[in-house]
Parts: sequence; structure tokens; C-alpha cells
Amino acid sequence: MCGLAGIALKPGCSVSDEQKKLLKEALVHRGPNGNGEWVGQHAVLIHTRLSIIDLEGGKQPLSFQDKQFVVANGEIYNDLELRHSFSDYPFQTGSDCEGIIPLWQQFKEKFPEKLRGMYGIALVDMDEYTVILSRDPFGVKPLYYACVEQGIVFASEAQALIKAGFVQPLLRQQGLAALLQLQFVPGQETIFENIHRLLPGETLVIKDGTILRKDRIEVFKNQTQEIFDVNLALKQLDQILEDTVRIHERSDVPFGLFLSSGIDSSIILKMMQRLGQEKRVKAWTARFETDTHQGYVADETDQAAFLAKQVGAEHHIYSITQQQVWQHLPQIVGCMDDPVADYAIIPTWFLAKEASKNVTVILSGEGGDELFAGYGRYRKASQPWWKGGRKMYRKGVFDQTDYLNVDLTSWRDEIIAFENQYDFSGLSRLTKAQKIDIETWLPNDLLIKLDRCLMAHGIEGRVPFLDKQITAFAFNLSDSLKVQNRQGKWILRKWLEQNFPESRPFTAKLGFSVPIGLWIEQQALILAPLVSKQIGIQEIAFSDKIAKLFEKASGRKERYMAWNLLFYALWHQIHIVGKSPNGSVTDILAA
Repeated sequence: MCGLAGIALKPGCSVSDEQKKLLKEALVHRGPNGNGEWVGQHAVLIHTRLSIIDLEGGKQPLSFQDKQFVVANGEIYNDLELRHSFSDYPFQTGSDCEGIIPLWQQFKEKFPEKLRGMYGIALVDMDEYTVILSRDPFGVKPLYYACVEQGIVFASEAQALIKAGFVQPLLRQQGLAALLQLQFVPGQETIFENIHRLLPGETLVIKDGTILRKDRIEVFKNQTQEIFDVNLALKQLDQILEDTVRIHERSDVPFGLFLSSGIDSSIILKMMQRLGQEKRVKAWTARFETDTHQGYVADETDQAAFLAKQVGAEHHIYSITQQQVWQHLPQIVGCMDDPVADYAIIPTWFLAKEASKNVTVILSGEGGDELFAGYGRYRKASQPWWKGGRKMYRKGVFDQTDYLNVDLTSWRDEIIAFENQYDFSGLSRLTKAQKIDIETWLPNDLLIKLDRCLMAHGIEGRVPFLDKQITAFAFNLSDSLKVQNRQGKWILRKWLEQNFPESRPFTAKLGFSVPIGLWIEQQALILAPLVSKQIGIQEIAFSDKIAKLFEKASGRKERYMAWNLLFYALWHQIHIVGKSPNGSVTDILAA
């Protein structure tokens, strides 16, 4: 797990030492254990390293006979299998990323099809004078690029391109509309003008600083047959879960688990216990400290503690106070350069900060809902309109309100474009809804949140559910094995019923909530005047209405609107104006 950056140069162009230095400094939090660079006539590669595999010898860039050079951010889980396949290749290190080079030599730009893992990759081939950029099929690891005067510059985080002076932090209005309405920005374009994402599974071939061609691996694409038999599905699921958790535990450093009381993390917990034998699982759960008379906040720590006790895990509960949130929220927003206004960033950031004292790798349950139809919105989308079916993302946060003074009509354009471009023929309504989320919500909300919040503390986040074998299995499941009796993830619940009955998988879950609306309401007299005077807010909202909104922020709809405006006020100050995130919420907004 690392940070990477570089540039594919146009003929006659170069990069200054200062720009290389700034790129490296912007990514040092992603790789605090070392750095490296390679400078050639037509390209530059930069790497900052968080040591996970081959702690001593795995420094990057990795190379072959001064002909191919590669830097990578992520983990290649089938590294051992690749080494066996390329027994004649002169491997020089134990790095899990070195097998990328012989794969490129044999398969060229199709090499990602042979990888099993999460990654952002930049490879230079001196024989062909090409630069290859590639991102894993789920988009677990980020990779951004911009077309600039010198060529095509790229980095693991958008903010690195800005801090190194390649791109100015200019807002793209359609991206801003999506952030306000969806809480994330879907698609290839970011919120910044001229900063693009590689799509999940995308590979770019670049020559002379120009993109020659693009290729893409898609997940949830080829349904070979439907699985209807419950016993067969459970047998296959057990084998696949054991395999994916095993390879996600490959590490030369300590690892642990983010544990909720939910289905996904309960499965990973139980499988880690099965594979760990006498080794105790380390697990972390967050809770929020609130006065009970001020409003109910769902708290899953008791159930998480019970589950941890059942498997003998070393369980840590981290309590988050309102005071801590107001003190550290600017730092949390500061790491969200590609903005995600999902208030789950708050517990994720604090848990990562706490877990970093003991481990370097964290397993997490992201992806289980998307692959196995866990969200209620899938069940609504799977119904025809005359049965109350609802279109995915049909409403935005600020719909039918009068708080904003900007045109938000473009907020759903990226989702509409995907719906129009993708061939959904042969897919059920349920699978179509899952596919939309896997292309939009998953990579651009959940996975950005996990990547930034963990890498801010030098921790690698691994997601065992986002594995190509699980995807192939889930895509071939019949709808009846995903949803029954108005409960999603039915086959996962059935697996838990057999293997971890203490988790009570078919009972209603408490869920997990962040009391941010309640806290904004309690601090409305302080926060509302500060937020309303921000230049970023004045450009989009009627400032005189913010106080009224914040005073009722504990309401369900008002909570989302108030939080989005508070988040954006801080984000604009830090990522557009350029203010340091070091300070409390009032420090940042009062300056």
C-alpha cells in the first residue's frame, strides 16, 4: 500500500525537481516508510511506500534490465501463484508487485486480467516508449490523471496534482451539483476541472504524453448460469469466503478488523478465527458518546463485543465524543480531497487513528451489500412502478427545498449516462440496481472513504468481499438467494446461521448511526453564522436561511442538508481556498 505519481512526458518536455519534490511530499502520508523515483527521457515515476510485504527488499520502482519500470499502490493477492507461473523470470525481491512486469511482457495491456488484487499501477516500457496506467476492477485503489502542458500527470490522490502546481483547484459545476445532491461525485470526472479518474478496471496506454487507447475490465458483467440450489450455493460460498479471507491476510505486518454487528464483518470475523487457529483476531468498533435524553443513537457495540467474545477476539471499543468531532473534523475533511460527504467518514477516520497504534492492515466489510443485495433501495428498484418500485437515485438531498441558489439539474447526469451506455439486457431489475451501485456509489463513496481515512494514518484497508471469485459467484446467484422475506444478503445470513449462529443473522440489526444532525443542532448558534459567511457557501446557498436549517438539523432530511453544507464549507476552505486543516471547526471557519 503506497502512493504513486509521475508523468508521461511529451517530446522535449521535462519535470522540475521542485514539482517532483511536491508530488512526493503530497503523498508521504500514504507511504511513510520510504520513497523512490525513476526519471527517464519520456516519463517520471515517483513512489512513497507503506511496507507490508518484503519489508526490507520491496522498495519501488521495481525494474527489469533497465527496460521496464513499475510503481504500484495496493496488494496483488495472487503474487505467489504468479511467481510459480513465471518460474524462469529473475525475481529480485519478495514484493507482491514484481510479478506485474512479466505479466506485462507476456500479455501487454491485457495483463490486469491476470491480476487478483487491489491496485493502482504505473508502468514504463522503454522498448515501446509507452506508459501504462491501470486501476483494479472495483476501484478499491484510486488513480487520477490530468492532461497538462508537459504531458499526462498522474497520482494516487487528486490533491497531489494540485499541490505540485500541475492543476489549479477549479470547481466543475456538475461535480459540485452531484456532491450536494448525492454526497459523492460519480463517473470519470472529479469535482475539479481537468482532473479525471481512471475508471475501475480501466487501463490507459500512453505514448509521447498522449493517450493512445483505453481498455477496461468490468465486474458483474458475464452471467454464465444462475445458481438456485441452496446447498450448492452454501458449499461454494464457504470455499470462496475461506479463500478470499486467507489471501487478504497475507502480510508481513500485524492486521486486524473493523467490526460492526452486521452481516459482512461478522462473516469476516468468523473466517479470520477459522484461519487463525490459536492466533487472536484484533478488532475495533466505534461508538458515539451522547446524552440519552437528547435523542436515540443506534449503538452496535454491545452486539459487536458479544460476537468478539464468542471467537476470543481482542476487541477494542473506541468512544467518539462531540468535542473530538468538532476538534478533528477539518483534518477528516482535509483527507477527502475527492470529496465524499458521507458522515461515516467520521468513525472510519477515528477508528483508523486508533487501530494504527497496533496494526498496519485492516480488513473491512465493504462490498457485501452491493454484491449480495443488502440495501433496501435494491428491493424498491426491483419492483415495477405499479407495485411501488422506485428508480435508483431518483431524489437528491436538496430536492424540493429552497436553501440553494444554484442550478442542480445536472446532478444525476453521470448516472443517467451509465444507465444509457450499459447493456442491461438479460439482467433482472435487482441485478441492474446492484450494477448501478457497483459502478457509482461503491468506488466513489465507500472506497474513497476507506482509502483516504485509513491512508491518512498509514494503514492499509483490505476488502475481502471485493474479490473476482466472490463477484463471479454473486453474479450467478438467483435473485431468490439474495433476497427473501424482504431481507437482503439472504445467502450470507444462511451461511452465518450454519457457521456462526451466535450472530443471529435473521434478526433485525440495530444498524449504526452518527449523531451529526443532533450535534449540529446543539451547536447551531455557533456553526450557522460561521458557515453562512463562507465564500463557498455564499456562492451556492441563501445564507440567511442556514440558521433556520441548522436549528432543526436533527430532522431526517434536515440532517443531510445541514451536514452537506457544513462539510462543503470546510472542504471549500481547505481544498479550494487552500487553508490548512490543522485546527478546530471554528478555527477553520472563523479565520
